[in-house]
Amino acid sequence: MRQSSLVVVANRLPIDDSVAPDGACEWRRSPGGLVSALHPLLRHAPATWVGWAGGTGPAPNLPDVDGVRMRTVPLDQDDLRDHYEGFANATLWPLYHDSVEQPQHHRRWWEAYQRVNQRFAEATAEVAEPGAVVWVQDYHLHLVPGMLRAIRPDLRIGFFLHVPFPPPELFMQLPRRAELLRGMLGADLVGFQRAQAAHNFAQLVAKVLDLPATDRRIGIDGRVVRIGAFPVSIDTAEMAALAARPDVAARARRLRQDLGSPEHVILSVDRMDYTKGIEQRLKAYSELLVSGHVKVRDTVLVQVAVPSRERVGQYQILRERVEREVGRINGEFGRVGEPAIHYLTQPFDRAELAALYRVADVMAVTPLRDGMNLVAKEYVAARVDDAGALLLSEFAGAAAELPQAYLVNPHDLEGLKQGLLESLHAAPADVRARMRAMRAHLHEHDIRAWARSYLRALDETGALVDRLTSTGDPATPPVPGQPDRSGTPTGRPAQP
Repeated sequence: MRQSSLVVVANRLPIDDSVAPDGACEWRRSPGGLVSALHPLLRHAPATWVGWAGGTGPAPNLPDVDGVRMRTVPLDQDDLRDHYEGFANATLWPLYHDSVEQPQHHRRWWEAYQRVNQRFAEATAEVAEPGAVVWVQDYHLHLVPGMLRAIRPDLRIGFFLHVPFPPPELFMQLPRRAELLRGMLGADLVGFQRAQAAHNFAQLVAKVLDLPATDRRIGIDGRVVRIGAFPVSIDTAEMAALAARPDVAARARRLRQDLGSPEHVILSVDRMDYTKGIEQRLKAYSELLVSGHVKVRDTVLVQVAVPSRERVGQYQILRERVEREVGRINGEFGRVGEPAIHYLTQPFDRAELAALYRVADVMAVTPLRDGMNLVAKEYVAARVDDAGALLLSEFAGAAAELPQAYLVNPHDLEGLKQGLLESLHAAPADVRARMRAMRAHLHEHDIRAWARSYLRALDETGALVDRLTSTGDPATPPVPGQPDRSGTPTGRPAQP
């Protein structure tokens, strides 16, 4: 069994679902998400990724991908139903997203969650060399840090939550709340997208576990667990270079022609999820068409909604509602050859996505709740022309970093409509000024800045950080509120 000094542990392996006849695998890239965030980093140093390969049955043996070893963890049908679709996505996901849908609680789901987390911990223990750094990702694996520490106390363990962490009054609903908190506290460093989430976590640890806790440090079992905010980012330079390619620019021009060369193009790119605010966005757009403030001959909405968790009943119902509303709007307002909404459910490759970003005069990113939303950052990075307006929900983590966006409350239908109109008709000089400011922020706080900030706080020697981010780019200053190399936050964390 080969071992690695860096092990990433996540629910899914970062590869496509099929293997080519020659045995080759490719990174699975989707709009935003964990794979897009970590892929640029792992190419620079040997590492192992522990995760589920998709499907059920025995774990397949997969080849290395870009030098990263793949260690598969098997899930059977019961695991998929009760751990993944059940506790992770029908209990935790809605709870962590402000209970937009009602969380469900079943004892067998919790039993499966424990069982699968133990399996991930044991697989990780096998592939981690002595003293290795292990980076556990997201809400599917809350228990892994604690389980892994029990097996391998020599490891340096980090945990990062990509989704929001709820306020105490919501989290307290969980029947197994103490066990989840203790699982997270198996890590040496627990990272969140925003300082408010770290504050929520510290409050809960003090209340539920009666442990000494501040917004930066928690004492448990004679050791200190550090916590903090580490807003995840993207490979800004890679997206900008892709968007600037002549073939991508030419594809963007053809796409605009295919859309009928409208005066305005509004774009939304989402997973099909009830947290993304798709229905609210469609209702706002429909009412603007009814009022005449938006006309089909002048404006086109392109809605990309990639299906996800299609076996979960709530998602099937959501897709049916969205498609019914799109059909209603097109039937009422569209013309032959001129639909009001271009609705697409297939995933796009990176180049096609970059071309879509360049076409969009307005990028509407209006989730009801989101940990970060990397699509918003990808759009900004792709606008190498400094054009384009970003309409952004106040409840996306990205809003704290991109205050120059046109911010809206997606729960407020009138406010959402006004935000759409403001971004559609904004003065070009205002649009350029906002976009330049957002692009400057992203160039300074890109994926490597995120990795440095987190890994320096986790791996105090700094050796791993230097290896992962030694690409010749200048050192990036730490983000205020995030730990520097010593683990001391460089700015005052946000207060509740």
